[in-house]
Amino acid sequence: MASSLPDKIIRQEILALSAYHVPPAENMIKLDAMENPYRLPSFLSEEISRITADVSINRYPDPYTTALRKTLKGALSIPSDMEIMLGNGSDEIIQIILLATAKPGAKLLTVEPGFAMFKMIATFAHMEYVGVPLKPDFSLDLDMMLDAIASHQPAVIFLAYPNNPSGNLFDTYTLEKIIAASPGLVVIDEAYHPFAGKSFMNKLADYPNLLVMRTLSKLGLAGLRLGFVAGRQEWLSHLEKLRLPYNINVITQLVATKIMQHYDVLQQQAESVKQTRTQLCHFLGKIGDIEVYPSDANFVLFRIDNAGQIFRQLQQRGVLIKNLDNSHPLLKNCLRVTVGTPEENDYFCSTLQDLIAGN
Repeated sequence: MASSLPDKIIRQEILALSAYHVPPAENMIKLDAMENPYRLPSFLSEEISRITADVSINRYPDPYTTALRKTLKGALSIPSDMEIMLGNGSDEIIQIILLATAKPGAKLLTVEPGFAMFKMIATFAHMEYVGVPLKPDFSLDLDMMLDAIASHQPAVIFLAYPNNPSGNLFDTYTLEKIIAASPGLVVIDEAYHPFAGKSFMNKLADYPNLLVMRTLSKLGLAGLRLGFVAGRQEWLSHLEKLRLPYNINVITQLVATKIMQHYDVLQQQAESVKQTRTQLCHFLGKIGDIEVYPSDANFVLFRIDNAGQIFRQLQQRGVLIKNLDNSHPLLKNCLRVTVGTPEENDYFCSTLQDLIAGN
């Protein structure tokens, strides 16, 4: 009897979910999770070791993250008339927004293929999900988006800029038309902003229904799990009610504050990633029968025959990338590779070339 109890108690849509899968990566060249491949310089690592040595881990962290928020607003040029709220990664920010807006019958609208967590967290929040397909080149279909907005009247629209997993920046004019047409909140997810150079942060004052979300994970601080959302106080004052107390631990606050005081270090690493991204795209483009999609992120999407087989063979050779084949009709035979160090990229490219030649 006890073994069947979860089936009776847990919501049916949760029972039907599969947990988010993170494949083991021990002893692998890890190019699957869009992480910054570069470690911090020694002077900064030593400074972090020094300041964390005496941290009072027996005490709760600053519940208001005062020093960290001030440092982030300065380093990332957040408009002075806008507020920010911090989360344990951007996933927590998404969850807070959806919990806050999940009135009966409320809908989340986004594009497909897109960030998988939008749909998953909508299910957590008991919110109806609407996915609008992108065009075959992964650009926005404005007419279809406007029709979906008019039909579904979504409470929230999430749009990644650049998009994951395609890597492209959507057209600015098209995004602004969507924001203007939306009856509810529009959240622009700028997780890959350091590699794109374009942002809607300076448009927050122009649209009363706009929020901009960022994460420091792709920038090089994935292990700290820190994200934030920026916007008007009238939005964030309500979202703050759902943020759990002490959600940003004391180590994350201390270390992130110190690192963001040296933001130029992370910017230089992002520039290196952009340069190696160009080289990676050029190399992949020279390999026969591979279609490479333009990227403004720190990963590259490409299409190749027998993608599933190639993915498994790369794993056997010690390279872990992301297999997107069959995850969406537009992603048939698609794989996604994170931009690594030059050495990691070279090994990936040479291994891929060998596999293609041998198949």
